[in-house]
Amino acid sequence: MSARWSSPVRYVECDQQGVVFNAHYLTWADETSNHWWASRGLPWDALVAQGWDPVVKASSLEWTSSARWGDTVTVDADLERLGTTSVTVRYTVRVGERVCCVVRNTYVAIADGRPAPWPDDIRAKLTD
Repeated sequence: MSARWSSPVRYVECDQQGVVFNAHYLTWADETSNHWWASRGLPWDALVAQGWDPVVKASSLEWTSSARWGDTVTVDADLERLGTTSVTVRYTVRVGERVCCVVRNTYVAIADGRPAPWPDDIRAKLTD
């Protein structure tokens, strides 16, 4: 199950040449992550209320082409890997059909301040 977020590229997200500054791809992944978790019946605030805090352990970005001021970006989020205490989500950033960047975030399940295995009910929702 994929989740999607979309937004026009804002002037403030670009350098003087009108090209999106690289850090904004991570911001767009974070925006999309809220939709991804919620699409699985795991809204962020509910996870935290249950004592679980998915924390980003690692991020990687692979650029193919640039998004520019005036473009509209669409970000699709998909489960890439589910581990015992972690989950990796792939965020594909596109302008139209053109892929601009793929962001991979690995989140670690934190309970009581340390990594812990995902409970069975959360694990089932992550793979739905």
